[in-house]
This record gives sequence, structure tokens and C-alpha cells, in this order.
Amino acid sequence: MHILFVTSEIHPLIKTGGLADVSGSLPPALRKLGADIRVLVPGYPAVLEKLHSPGVLAELPSPPGNAGSARLLSATMPGSDLPLLVLDCPALYDRPGGPYLGPDYQEWPDNVLRFGFLSQVGAMLARPDTPLDWHPDIVHCNDWQSALIPALLHYFHVPHVKSVVSIHNLAFQGNFDASWIPRLGLPTSSYQVEGVEFYGHFSFLKAGLYHADKITTVSHTYTEEIQTPQFGCGMEGLLETRSSDLVGIVNGIDDNWNPETDRHLKQNYDKRKLTGKVANKQALQQELGLEIDADIPLLGLISRLTHQKGIDLLLDCADDLLQDDVQFAILGKGDAKLEQHLLKLARGWRGQVSVTAGYDESLAHRITAGSDIFLMPSRFEPCGLNQMYAMAYGTPPVVRRTGGLADTVIDSNDATLRDGSATGFVFELAEAEELLQAIRRALSLYRDRKAWQAIQLSGMQRDFSWQHAAEQYFEVYRSLLEGTSD
Repeated sequence: MHILFVTSEIHPLIKTGGLADVSGSLPPALRKLGADIRVLVPGYPAVLEKLHSPGVLAELPSPPGNAGSARLLSATMPGSDLPLLVLDCPALYDRPGGPYLGPDYQEWPDNVLRFGFLSQVGAMLARPDTPLDWHPDIVHCNDWQSALIPALLHYFHVPHVKSVVSIHNLAFQGNFDASWIPRLGLPTSSYQVEGVEFYGHFSFLKAGLYHADKITTVSHTYTEEIQTPQFGCGMEGLLETRSSDLVGIVNGIDDNWNPETDRHLKQNYDKRKLTGKVANKQALQQELGLEIDADIPLLGLISRLTHQKGIDLLLDCADDLLQDDVQFAILGKGDAKLEQHLLKLARGWRGQVSVTAGYDESLAHRITAGSDIFLMPSRFEPCGLNQMYAMAYGTPPVVRRTGGLADTVIDSNDATLRDGSATGFVFELAEAEELLQAIRRALSLYRDRKAWQAIQLSGMQRDFSWQHAAEQYFEVYRSLLEGTSD
């Protein structure tokens, strides 16, 4: 089984969110199951500088608009044998900032071209005239940045190649002006409701959702949610008509997120001996300038700072919480206004609130291990990984009942506390008062050391490995190939 996995980011080479974690973990897990999988990723500076002696596989046609030269490089993921195909096109990818945003945090105005070219190359590698001596049976596309591939395969009648589109976040759709359609190699006839048109725009994601053979999402609950007007982002009708081809598969977590072996921690620990968690908490308090006190509840949050993540809900109730002698350790970047509000909170509550603007992978591990409670008040969350990291580290999460948060966190109530299944705290409505009450429920149980430890251990015993998720993806691929041969 030959799989071409196309992604716009992959950890540890480049990361803005959960897609990078999935891209860095799922392909190796699929290789262990016997899949011959290769990952196609753009050659951003952060990617190229981490590769060891990449080879040139092919010179590629210039991108639309003659945006310079382009090559396809071969490499392996540092520290593993995962094969990488790197799209090296300096005019499109060699620039400062992130993969989607410039240094000013604004979207690159030519993102349509940058990821249109990624899709074009992905489709080219599936055609009979591919420059490779390897040919995929299935192209697995991720989010809008590569979702144009199924449409390109359809309109150019590429035989015997199936496509899968994974929705990691439906809110990001890649909607652009229709004038780009012919420039990206699609016929003008594709601009219709039964094609790439979406409310007067040309949509990469709509193209993929309409033409892909299978669609996956990253949790069971999110699969249901996106077929409703509340979460469907205008695509709920299409997704409902494709419900028989829609599969929800909860993400796993990488082996690097393991408190027994985590090299970022002051002291490693496991579910048999949680004392190491106290040492990590005290080290984190010292590092972040918080009062060093093992008894003060420390609440951690690691997130993109966006409306989706419910950061405003926390801001609305933070002062009330801080009156109760708690601490916050916050790490994140995103919306400038939210960032400024958080920094103002930290200035007003010195010694109780630490805010680190940006993203630091090592600090993320230390906050997850050193915190007592982890906060994820998301308005919607397709899957979420941080709540699973937190449970694995004995840090019960407080989450809203949505998407993957609903699928992975078991609320601590009378019944679940009795049967030992409780792993965190779940609230229903995206309101500050509901978040506040959920945190106070957590704080109340935190003071009951026996009950708290039971919640910690229940979360740490959960199996969030990638093996189970990979097996489900493998079955999706197998069903497509068996259908081809029928």
C-alpha cells in the first residue's frame, strides 16, 4: 500500500498547531503497520535548515505566474527513517514568518499560489507521468492547503488513485477569488456548486470535500458537529450529503509526551510515583517568577490566542479566580488584543500570573507537567491534543464539551468518581460563568488529595497512543483499495 501524505506543516520541522503533530506522528505509525508512506511538505527555511544532505529528485515546472524555479528534494525526517518529499521553491516558501503568516501576523497575500502549487505537485506525483519511480495508491490530503488535489485528480482523470481529505479544522477553508481557477490548472467548468464554488468564492476545502473518495475528521463528536449549522461553517449541507464517506478518528499523541522519559522535565515520574510532579511544579514556579508554594493550585494553559480557544472566557473570570489564591502559567501567541489583555493580567497579578507570548516546545512540556490543572475552554475543538497530553502527565483538564474534548475527557461527577473513570472537568456552554464553576469544582476536589489522585491516575492510565488511530486510518485506506478491485 503506497500512500502520499501531503501536509503544510510537520513536527519537529515546522509547527503552528495540531496538524504538525499529526503529520509528524501518523505517518511513522502507519509505516509500522506496513504502509509505504511518503510525506510531501513545502520547503520553508525552517524545514530546509533541519534536513541532512537532501537530494534532488526532479526539476519541476515553474509555479503559475513563473514564480521562480522549483525542485523536488528527497530527505528523511531527522531522527527517523520517514521519507520526505520537500517542495523547494524559494520564490514561494523562502521568506520570514510562519508557513501562513508573515512577520506582521497577516496572511501572505499569495497563499493561494503557495498552496495551490503544493496541491498541483501532489497531484502530479499521482499521475502516470510522475517524475518518481514510486507511485501512490492513495493521496492523503490535510486541511485546505492540500485539499485541491482531489479536484485536480478528478478533472485530469487520473486513474486508479484514491484520495482522502482530513479535516483538522473546518473553519480554515482556503477561499479565494474565482479568477485563480484557470491559473491553478482547473477548468472553468469546475466553478459550480457541484465543484469548487463556495458562496461566490473558489474554495480549496470545498473542492476536496466534494471530490475526495473519503473524508476523515479528528474526532467522532466533531464529525457530527460539522453537519450542523452551528459548526458546519457553511459546508454542513455538503458534509451531510457525504455522511456515508465521513469517518471520525481521534488523534493519538506522540511518544515524546511521556512523563517517564520527557527530557524537558526537572524530574521524570509515572503513575506509580507522582512525587516527581511536585518537583516539576516548584521548578516551573521558580522559572516563571511565581510564588514557590506546592499547595497553591497552579493552572496551566497552552494555546493559540484566538476566539475559538475561549481565551476571552478565561479573561472574564480570571480576577475572580485569582482572589482565591491560585496561579496561572500561560503560553501562547495569536490575536494581539488577547495577548495584550493577558500581559496586562500578568502585570496586575505579579507572582500569581505568568504569561509567555510565543511558543516554546520545551516550556510547553514543563507547563503540562508542572501544572495541577490544565485549561482548554474552547468554543469548538476538532480534536485537541493538549487535553490528552495533560491527562498523560497527571494534570486533569477543564474543557468544554465539544469535539475531541467531549470524546476524550470524562467529567468528574458523583457516578464517575465512584466508578473511577473520571479524568477531568467538563462544562457545557461557552460562557465565563460556566468555566468559572468548572474550575471551582476542580479546585474543590484538588483539596481532597485522595479523590484528586484517583482522577490523576485515571487519566494517566488512558491509552492515547497513535497505534489505535493508525489502525483506523489503515482500514480507511484498505476499504478504498478493496473497492477499487471489486
